Amino acid sequence: MPRVVPTSLLALGALGCWLAPLSAATAPRPLEFNRDIRPILSDKCFGCHGPDSGHRKAGLRLDIREEAMKAPKSGDIPLKPGDPEGSHLLSRVLSSDPDEVMPPPEAKLPKLTAAEIAKLRRWIAEGAEYQPHWSFIPVKRPEVPPPSQNNALARNELDRLIFTRLAKRGFAPRPEARRETLLRRVTLDLTGLPPTASEARAFFADTEPGAYERLVDRLLASTAYGERMATDWLDVARYADSYGFQVDRDREVWPWRDWVIGAFNRNLPFNDFVTWQLGGDLLPQPTEEQILATAFNRLHQQEAEGGSVDEEYRVEYVCDRVQTFGTAFLGLTLECSKCHDHKFDPVTQKEFFQLFAFFNNQDESGLYSFFSPGDAPTPATKLIPDNVKTRLAELEQAAQSAHAHLQKVRASQTDAFARWLTQREPSLSIPGEIARFAFNESGSVKKLANDIDPKKPASLSGENKLVPGVSGQAVEFGGDDALDLPVGAFDRVHPFSVSLWIQTPDAKERAVIFHRSKAWSDAASRGFELLLEEGRLKWSLIRFWPGDAASIRAKAPVTPGEWTHVVVTSDGSGRAAGLRILLNGKPLEVDVIQDSLSR
Repeated sequence: MPRVVPTSLLALGALGCWLAPLSAATAPRPLEFNRDIRPILSDKCFGCHGPDSGHRKAGLRLDIREEAMKAPKSGDIPLKPGDPEGSHLLSRVLSSDPDEVMPPPEAKLPKLTAAEIAKLRRWIAEGAEYQPHWSFIPVKRPEVPPPSQNNALARNELDRLIFTRLAKRGFAPRPEARRETLLRRVTLDLTGLPPTASEARAFFADTEPGAYERLVDRLLASTAYGERMATDWLDVARYADSYGFQVDRDREVWPWRDWVIGAFNRNLPFNDFVTWQLGGDLLPQPTEEQILATAFNRLHQQEAEGGSVDEEYRVEYVCDRVQTFGTAFLGLTLECSKCHDHKFDPVTQKEFFQLFAFFNNQDESGLYSFFSPGDAPTPATKLIPDNVKTRLAELEQAAQSAHAHLQKVRASQTDAFARWLTQREPSLSIPGEIARFAFNESGSVKKLANDIDPKKPASLSGENKLVPGVSGQAVEFGGDDALDLPVGAFDRVHPFSVSLWIQTPDAKERAVIFHRSKAWSDAASRGFELLLEEGRLKWSLIRFWPGDAASIRAKAPVTPGEWTHVVVTSDGSGRAAGLRILLNGKPLEVDVIQDSLSR
C-alpha cells in the first residue's frame, strides 16, 4: 500500500504546521452543495423527502435536483433556481403556521437556524446546483499554481498548491518550527511514539543539509511505521482478538494483523492491498499470502451461545461484510438499506442485497465451536512453516505410493475374494450388537442395543421407551433424550461400518439417526453422523462443519412406514469416495455434499 506520506510533510513540517490568519479581508467561499447544503437537507428534510420511497411524503423528493424542481401533489414548485422567493422550499421553512412549517412539529426536529436559512437562500439564488454524494465524485489532479507571493516559501509543487489555497482563505504559514518540535511531530505522525533519547541525539548531531529528509526515511523504514499505519486499518476492518459476543472466546487472527503491518512496511501497491483482502482467494492460483489477506472478510463478531440459530448469524455475518465494504471502500453507510431504501445515502434496499450476493458465497456455519476453541471456523487456511511444508510433501508422496500399492493388492485379490464368498458359511457370527432404530410419528428415533462392552452398558433414559421391533424390541426416542452406546471411537483413517434397522413414518426434513459428537453446532458437528434429510440418508465424517468434512447423501428416499436395514461404511481414506450407504444390502447412488475433510 502506498505510504501515506505527502511531500508537504517535508516542507510543512519544516515550516511549522500551525497557520496564522492574514489580516486582509477575503471574499466568502463559494457555496458547495455537499459541504454547505446537503448536511442541512439530510438532517431536516431527507427523512420524509429523500431516497427512501417507503417513507416519502407528498411525493416530494429533494435529494435529486430534477425531482426537486417538479411540482408535487400540492402544485407548488419546491425549488426554482435563481428565485429564492419563488421556491416553495424556502417559504415552508420560513412559515410560522404549524400546518405549513417545515420540518413539521410532529417530526420533533429543531427548526432551521438563521444561518442555515441564509445558506439555503444564497444557494438557490446562485442557481441551486447539486453535487453527487462525495464518494461518487472522481478525484481530479489539481492544477499547480505558478510561483507567486502567496507561495513564496514553498519548496515543491504540493507546497505551492497548499499555500496558494490557504492564502485564499486568509491564512499564512508561521515561522519554521524548532528542530526538537519537528522531531517530535514527525516521529509521532509516522510511528505513533515519541522519539527516544538516542534518536533525538542522532537527529541533533546531523547538521548537514537533508537531515530532516533522512529522519523521515529512517522512520519510514522502521517496523513501527507499519504498526502505526495499521492501527487505523484494523479499526476499519473491525479487528479483535476475541469473538465479541456473550461467550467472547479468544480467536487467533493475528497473522492477518501482521500481514497488514507488513503490507505497509514493504509498500504493497494499494490495488493489491484492496484486491487481496476482498477476494484474494478468487485470483488464479492464489498464494498463501493472498488467501490470508481475505481474513478481512471474517473479522466480524461470531457467536457460540447455546440455542443460537446458525443461519441467522451466518446472514448477519454477510450483512457485516457488506456494511464494512461500504464503509472502507465506498465511503457510504449501508446499514440502513438492509431494511429499506436509505434515507440519507443514495443506496436502495435492492442494491444492498445485490452487494449481499457477492459476499454470500462462503461455505460456513454461523457458529464457532464452543467445545473445541482451537478449531478456526471454516473456511480456514493452514499457515505451515516452510520446513514443515517440505516434510509434509514427502509424507503425502509416501501416502500416495502406499495407496497405489494397496490398489494393486486389492485388484490382485478380487478373484480370490469372489471364490471365498461362494465357499463361506451361510451366516457369520460377528462379535458385538446390531442396533435397531425406528422413528415414531413425532420424529423421535427408536433404536435398540444390548451391552457391547459388559463393563460399559448402553444407557437408556428419559422419554425413550422400548417398543416392538423387527425381532425382539426396539427403542422409541422421545425427542429430547439420547441412547448412549459404548462404541464409535473412530478416526478418519479407520475403516469401519455401522449396521442398523430404522423405520420412519414420513420423510423427515431433518432427523438425527446417530452421531458421535459432543454436541452438534456447539462442537462444529465434529465426529461422524447419519441423518435423514428430506427423507434421504446422509452420511458424514466431520472435523468442522461445513468446510472440513466428507459427506454424501442418498439420491433415493427411505420408504416411510417400513423397517429398513441400513449399512454405512468408511474405508479409512477420509474422502467422500470412501463413504458408502447400503439399503437392504444394496449400495445406493449418492450425491457428494462435501469432500474437504483435512483433519
